Amino acid sequence: MPRPLTVLQLLPALESGGVERSTLEISAALVAAGHRALVASAGGRLLPALRATGAEHFDLDLGRKSLATLRLVRPLRRLVVEQGVDIVHARSRLPAWIGWRALRGLPAASRPRFVTTVHGLNSPSRYSEVMTRGERVVCVSATVRDYVLQHYPGTEPERLRVIPRGIDASAFPRAPLPDRAARAAAATADPRLGGEGPLLLLPGRGTRLKGHADAIDLLAALRTDGLDARLWMPGALDPARAAYVAELEAQAQALGVADALAITPPTDAIAAAYAACDLVLQLSRKPEAFGRTVIEALAVGRPVLGWDHGGVGELLRELQPDGAVPAFDAGALCARATALLARDRSAAATIPAVPDRYSLRSMQDATLRVYDELR
Repeated sequence: MPRPLTVLQLLPALESGGVERSTLEISAALVAAGHRALVASAGGRLLPALRATGAEHFDLDLGRKSLATLRLVRPLRRLVVEQGVDIVHARSRLPAWIGWRALRGLPAASRPRFVTTVHGLNSPSRYSEVMTRGERVVCVSATVRDYVLQHYPGTEPERLRVIPRGIDASAFPRAPLPDRAARAAAATADPRLGGEGPLLLLPGRGTRLKGHADAIDLLAALRTDGLDARLWMPGALDPARAAYVAELEAQAQALGVADALAITPPTDAIAAAYAACDLVLQLSRKPEAFGRTVIEALAVGRPVLGWDHGGVGELLRELQPDGAVPAFDAGALCARATALLARDRSAAATIPAVPDRYSLRSMQDATLRVYDELR
């Protein structure tokens, strides 16, 4: 029986986001498999959830962009030695630099193995290059793998492992289309989401990178064509981005669709939001490393419409090809939306089940296999 491993994950903080979510998910998998899970970060609101997995947390502000952060190299090196760490897994650039420097100061014979995960399509630079220095480099999609090899040609392909992000399918149960109860609940919470016409959903935080303006333009085009379409953008309403929200509201007012648009805070019931809608939009202006929204929506049984670039385009081409539209082609977007919304509702049954390789368990198991490779 192989001895248990001690794995230390490094990231800036535990507030929110895909990096943080993956850290918790891998910590849970390590503990469940009898290993020891350690995390070093500045902490944050997800710290109780991390500790609930059985992981141990060490307070190191590894993400603060300051020369003073270099002072953490020695404390991190001391932590690695004192805790008997076998593998250091860095998930972000500055923590990766601190981790890499800390490990360089240890004798090669007793040095923990170094793993990195490339979670995003960061601008190519020497600073970003540290994410390719892992003895194993986890790429969250084939898009990321291609990006790494293109911009860092010195990276040996054999060190790369493509492990897609995974979802817990039980949290995204299949729903009938239409799901009248879910739509009624959404309309009760916000009357702008009512009506008999189709409901479009664009989930995402309040930043122009998420393509909210493109979604509003699409809403206006569909309504001009005679559809009583509505648009819900949960997550876009953020007090810290009031100017951006005002910009979106002004755009909707100018296009005459303000009464058919709901810009709301994030929802904790995102699966119910998917169930309430007829079409999910993924219109990020910048290519994303992965498209978790695509997987979640398809799991619920909702068609997705998105720009054909980055990880979103990769997933759509594989799982729902008619949802991929040439990036920023507004005319093609409207035509494809019209076609998808015109399909017989029974066609929802033809939306395929999400393959197991996009499950949370598959992602966890594949990551633990990477750790096993480095024993």
